[in-house]
Amino acid sequence: IDQGGHDALVGKIEEMGLEVHCDARTESFVGQDGTTDNESMSPVAALRFSNDWDDLPVEMVIVSCGIKPRDELATECGTIEVGERGGIVVDNNLRTSEESVYAIGEIAVHNNFVYGLIAPGYVMADIAAKCAAKDLGIIDGNDIPEFTGADLSTKLKLLGCDVASFGVNQPKPEDEDVSEMVWNDLVSGIYRKLIFNKAGTKLRGGILVGDASDYATLHKLAVTDTETLPDNPAMLLPPPSARGAVAEGETVSTDPTTQICSCNDVSRGEIVSAITELGVDGATYPAVKKCTKAGSGCGGCEPQVKAILSETLEDMGGSLSNHLCEHFHYSRQELMALVRTDTDPSSVDSFEKILHKHGSGDGCEICKPAIGSMLASLVNGIVLDDGRDSLQDTNDRSLANMQRGGSYSVVPRVPAGELTPDQLIALGETAKKYGLYSKITGGQRVDLFGAAKYELPDIWEELGKAGFESGHAYGKALRTVKSCVGSTWCRYGVQDSVSFAVRVENRYKGVRSPHKMKSGVSGCVRECAEAQSKDFGMIATENGYNLYVGGNGGANPVHAELLAADIDEDTVLKYLDRYLMYYILTADRLERTAPWQQKLPSGKNGGGPIEHLKEVIIEDSLGICDELDRRMQYLVDTYHDEWAEVVKDPKKRAKFQQFANTDQNVKKEDMLEFVDMRGQQRPADWAKDGEAQTNWKAPDNDVFANSEKSWITVGQVSDFSPNVGTPILYSDTQLAIFNNAQRGEWYCTQNMCPHKQAFVLSQGIIGDASGVAKVACPLHKKTFALEDGEEIGEGDLKLITFPVKIEGDEVKVELPAELEVDAILGTDGLRVTKSECIDIAGDALKVPTRNSSNANVREKATALKASSQTTDQ
Repeated sequence: IDQGGHDALVGKIEEMGLEVHCDARTESFVGQDGTTDNESMSPVAALRFSNDWDDLPVEMVIVSCGIKPRDELATECGTIEVGERGGIVVDNNLRTSEESVYAIGEIAVHNNFVYGLIAPGYVMADIAAKCAAKDLGIIDGNDIPEFTGADLSTKLKLLGCDVASFGVNQPKPEDEDVSEMVWNDLVSGIYRKLIFNKAGTKLRGGILVGDASDYATLHKLAVTDTETLPDNPAMLLPPPSARGAVAEGETVSTDPTTQICSCNDVSRGEIVSAITELGVDGATYPAVKKCTKAGSGCGGCEPQVKAILSETLEDMGGSLSNHLCEHFHYSRQELMALVRTDTDPSSVDSFEKILHKHGSGDGCEICKPAIGSMLASLVNGIVLDDGRDSLQDTNDRSLANMQRGGSYSVVPRVPAGELTPDQLIALGETAKKYGLYSKITGGQRVDLFGAAKYELPDIWEELGKAGFESGHAYGKALRTVKSCVGSTWCRYGVQDSVSFAVRVENRYKGVRSPHKMKSGVSGCVRECAEAQSKDFGMIATENGYNLYVGGNGGANPVHAELLAADIDEDTVLKYLDRYLMYYILTADRLERTAPWQQKLPSGKNGGGPIEHLKEVIIEDSLGICDELDRRMQYLVDTYHDEWAEVVKDPKKRAKFQQFANTDQNVKKEDMLEFVDMRGQQRPADWAKDGEAQTNWKAPDNDVFANSEKSWITVGQVSDFSPNVGTPILYSDTQLAIFNNAQRGEWYCTQNMCPHKQAFVLSQGIIGDASGVAKVACPLHKKTFALEDGEEIGEGDLKLITFPVKIEGDEVKVELPAELEVDAILGTDGLRVTKSECIDIAGDALKVPTRNSSNANVREKATALKASSQTTDQ
C-alpha cells in the first residue's frame, strides 16, 4: 500500500488502542539488566533504535519477519543452485539446476523473487505438474505455459480492517500511462486509490483500505481484457458503503473464471460445479466450503461464496433456506420478530400456540429448543413449568450437563470466581458424599462430574445451603464473568474488577440467549481476565472501563471490538443491556455474538458492524433503545434460581425420579464402568463406532415375536408428563414411555440408545419428521421412529418397541416375561465396560461389576430364543 493507505490503516489500528511507530530502525533489545547482547538471559525491558529515538519500554517482542525459504536439503545436496539470500533457483518451467527436480511456492526463487502468496503457488504447481508429466511421457507438452510471474493481487483483513491491492498499484516513475483517482475519508478511515490509463478506458490497479467489498469486481476489471469500464469510471471510486449499496459489494461476476477465493485460488466456475454436483438438497455453505476450500482461508470471500450458492440453487429450482426446520418456514430472527411484535402476546406465549399460528406438524429437536429459548428471553417463566420441559434440549431439561453414559455434571454459579472458604468446603463435602469427579473450569468455577439424575435435587439442596445458585452451565445463557483481582489486591490494578464482575454476573445470570455467553473484567491493560476473547468484556482504565463486544474463543477465535471507551460502570451496564437484547432479538439459532456481529450492516458512514452497533446502542439510530432497556430490565427483575425452584417444589422434584413405576434406582456404575484416575473416578472410554459396545442390534428384527406376552400396568397417566419421555424399570430392563399428548398417542421403546449403549432415550425430545413421530437421542441427536423403532436418516440402527394402551387411568405395556426381556435389554447385560482405557498414571482400579457377565447374558438370550422356538410360544 502507499502512504495514503498507510495513514488510513494506522488510524484504524490506533482506534483499537494500539500504538504504531513507523520508520523505526531497531538496533537492539534491552534487557532488564541494561544489557543489549544476545548472551544475557535477562527478560526484555525495551527496544533501542538507531534513529535517535528514546528507548521504547516493552514486556514482550513479537517479530514478524517474512519468508525464509527452507532450502537446507538443496544446500546439503550441493548440486542444486540456491539464491544469494536463500531459496532454490528455478527457471520458467519451475525446474531447478537439477533437470528432474522442480521447486514451487515460497521455496522457489524466480528471477530473484520469492512469491509469498498462495495464488502464485497454484500457478507454479500447474506449470510444474505439466512439465513433470511431459518428462514422464504422460503428455506431449507442446502447449505448456511458462511461469513469467504472477498476479500479486490480494485481499485480506488486518486486525479486522479490509486491506486489498490489485494490478499495477504503485506505477514506476517512468510509467507515463497513468491517471489516478483517490478517495480519502478521514472520518470513516476509508482510503481508495484507483489507477487508470491516461485515456480512462482501462483500470490498471488499485489500493483499498477500510472497505474492499467490491474487490472482486475491481480486480476483474484490472487483470482481464474482457471487462469494460462504465461510461463514467469515477463511479468506481466511492466505496459501496458510501454509495448506499452494501449489497452490491456482494455481487460477483458471472464469468466462471473469476477468482472468488484468493487464498485457495478457487474460481466461480469451480464453486458452481461443486454446487451442481451436490444437488439442491446437499448444497449447503459448509458442504461447498468443504468441497472447494473456498472460504476456508481468511474467510473474506464468504459473502461471495454464499451469493453464488444462492444464485445457483435458485437456477436449479431450489433456494438457500434459512428456515428453522420443516415445521417453521421462518428463520429464528423472523420468528422472533413475529412473536415479539404480536399485538396479542397471550396468543404466542407457548410452543403450541406459536406452532398453531406460525408452523405445522408436531415440532422437533431443532425448533422446540429454539422456541423454548425465545420464550425464556421474552416471558422468562420457569423452564420446567407448563409443559416447557418438553421444549428443553438435553441439558436444560435436567438443569445439568449430560455427560458420557448419561451421568450429569453440576456447575454452581461463582460470580467473578470469588469463593469463601466455607463454600469451598461445601463443594468438597458434596463431591465426596456423591462420589463426584471435581475439576476447576476455564471460567473460574468448579465442575462436579458423575451425578445421577435422581441425585441432582439433593446435590442442589446441599449446595444451596452454602449459598450456591445454578450456574446455567447447561443452558444457552450467561455462563461466567471471569475476573482478575484488580485493584483490591494487584499492584497494577486501576479498578475493582472483582466487584464489578460480581455486579455484571448477578445482573445477567439466567438470561437465555441464542447461544452461550461469556464475559470477563480485567482490572488493568494486562488483561488477565481475557476480556477481549469474550462475548462482552471490560478492561479497566484510569477513567473507568473500555467495553469490548463480539469476541469468542473456541474453535474459531474472534477478537472483540471496542464499543465504548472510558465509561463508568452504570454506562457499561446500559450499553450491555442494549447490546445483549439486540443480539437476543435478532441473532439466528445457535449463533454466537461474534458471527452475529460480523453479519450486521456497516455504519452509515462505513466503519463496519461496530459502527452500526454504536449507532444503534449509543445513538439510538433505530429508535429501539427503550424497548431494549425495558426487555432486559424485565429479565433481570424476573430472575429465579432454577435449582432452588426444583428443591422447594415436590412436583418439580418428582420430575427427577429415575423411574416412574418404582422408587428403586439403578446406580450409574451399574450402567457404565468407572475407572480410577489420579484418585477420582471417571467413566471408562467409549469404544469407537463400529467396535463392540457400539451400534447395538437385537438378535433379529422381531426377537420377541414368539414370546408369550401380557399387559403390565406401569403407572397412572398422571405419572407420565405430556410430550416427553419417562423411564420405567421392568425387572432389570429400562424402558421409555412417551406420552405424545400432542397427537394423543403413547409409545414404549427400550431406554438404551443403540449407538453408544447409554440409557438416555427417555430424555430425548419428541416430535415428527414428515409426519412420522420420532425421538432424538439426547447424546448425539440420532433420531428414531417411535412406532417401529427404525432409525430416521441414513443409519440402520433400530429400537425394540412395545405396544401401549390406556385403560381408565392406567398405562399398560404389552411385554414378554421379565427373564426374556432382561436377556436382551437388561441393564446388566448392556453395561458399557472398559474398552482399552489408557491409564496414564498406571494406577487404575477397576470398579467391580455386578454378578453376571455380558457373555453369560448372551448365552441366556440364545437359550431362551431356542426354547421359545421349540415350544412355539
